[in-house]
Amino acid sequence: MSDDELVEQIRQGDGDAAETLVRRYYVPILRYCRNRCGSAEKAEDLTQETFLRLFRALPDYRRKRRFRAFVYTIADRLCIDESRKLRQYPLEDERQLADERDRIRQAEDRADVDALLDTLSPEQRTAVILRYGERLSFREIGEVMGCELRTAQSRVRCALRIMREVWNDER
Repeated sequence: MSDDELVEQIRQGDGDAAETLVRRYYVPILRYCRNRCGSAEKAEDLTQETFLRLFRALPDYRRKRRFRAFVYTIADRLCIDESRKLRQYPLEDERQLADERDRIRQAEDRADVDALLDTLSPEQRTAVILRYGERLSFREIGEVMGCELRTAQSRVRCALRIMREVWNDER
């Protein structure tokens, strides 16, 4: 059953359709939030908030956008808001957050990838995560990030070039 068909059933009060939609997108959105915010606990909170906002927005959802891009847009905006909050902590708290992020990264053995992603601008990082982590098309990435398809392609291409250069310099 397509996402749009599920949305129609949800609008008619079908709880099973809502559960199906959550099952379909929960893990990918959780993974995306985890990649964006660096904390498993915060990613869980952001994912749950994404679905709360999604279900509140469903009455206004129109098929002119791809549903998958619609869901990721909600998650992306929440991650952006969260990153702004993190910047407002005092310096000591920032160090603790950085230490916690470092421990999580080491525990998950993702240090090389994270280090490469950290060399990118926020837009490039988001585009790369959406493309290769979440397997969104360039058109969907453009919809999520509010840019043209060509801009999404350019961000990914430039990010890959930068990551390749950094990788080669470190070897």
